[in-house]
Amino acid sequence: MTDSAPMLMVVTTVATREEARGMAHELVRRHLAACVQIHAIESVYEWNGTVAQDAEWRLMLKTRADVYPAVEAAILELHRYELPAVFAVPVSQASTAYGDWVMQSAQLPRANVP
Repeated sequence: MTDSAPMLMVVTTVATREEARGMAHELVRRHLAACVQIHAIESVYEWNGTVAQDAEWRLMLKTRADVYPAVEAAILELHRYELPAVFAVPVSQASTAYGDWVMQSAQLPRANVP
């Protein structure tokens, strides 16, 4: 990774495969993520005083640290959960070619210029 912005893996979960696919496509279309992986998972958590268990879909996005605020804003915009999980894990090691691809693919949003 030759760029000065570190690479991040951003994680969120959604309720359905369709939501996962829609969000993944939108984040890549907006150049906020180079790649999004979608995994079927099962979550156990406490919500409103009750232990719940649900099937969910986890999205793992590869992006740049300097793009994170825009990634978080987009996930919150697209999400239907009351309190979605949105967090980032720094990537300390990656192959050079892959890291460079992520750095080039994920970009800071550009202002609309007339």
